[in-house]
Amino acid sequence: MDQKTRPPDTKSNYRLDEQVGFLLRLASQRHAVIFQKHIGDDLTSTQFATLMRVAEHGEVSQNHLGRLAAMDGATIKGVVDRLKQKKLLLTRSDPSDKRLSIISLTQDGVELMTLLEQKGLAITRETLLPLKPTEQKRFLELLLKLS
Repeated sequence: MDQKTRPPDTKSNYRLDEQVGFLLRLASQRHAVIFQKHIGDDLTSTQFATLMRVAEHGEVSQNHLGRLAAMDGATIKGVVDRLKQKKLLLTRSDPSDKRLSIISLTQDGVELMTLLEQKGLAITRETLLPLKPTEQKRFLELLLKLS
């Protein structure tokens, strides 16, 4: 059967190009390309988010950091381990509960934050560039509502 023709007995109102999941994936792919262009291979988006959350919240438990960065326990542990290897994060045991790991930025991590914040803003600007300013504001409001 020719792949371009639809069998005559199958009518559907479903159009992939009109589905939220598909459109979000396309937008996410576009954003990922923009992120990669600005950040390069030095950091992944999950590493970037983790560093931003530590910068925003200061010292934080690894468990709480995972929730703040929308990652499960295994994922945040791997991300923290890789950022420790890059000398951007420190971990220490919580003196009141040795089971908890407390995460903080190293001096290198602190120094990197100014550059990362600037790049993050540039990434957002470029991602939203096809939208008018009022559309950008509304789009972000709607994404917040969905998340």
